[in-house]
Amino acid sequence: MEFKIKIEPLAKRDIQNEINYYNSRQKDLGKKFHAELKDYLKALEQTPFYGIRYDSVHCLPLKKFPVMIHYTLDELNKIIVVRAVINTSKNPDTYWLK
Repeated sequence: MEFKIKIEPLAKRDIQNEINYYNSRQKDLGKKFHAELKDYLKALEQTPFYGIRYDSVHCLPLKKFPVMIHYTLDELNKIIVVRAVINTSKNPDTYWLK
């Protein structure tokens, strides 16, 4: 059975911030980032069991952008909860303290 994805409000903010950042660097780069992110989220629905990075948080890095999807799994209900989408230049420890 396929998992469903729920994106937390703070993760949605992260995504929009990354789109804005990439668009400020190059025209339509934010659109390319968003397209790659959507592809990765779609793949997660089929195969969500990537390595646990810390506590119960799984991380999946994107290939073309220095960003990691941070998520938890509710295996019983088949739900992937995207907690954050963090640029790898940021320290996730300080991110989670916000």
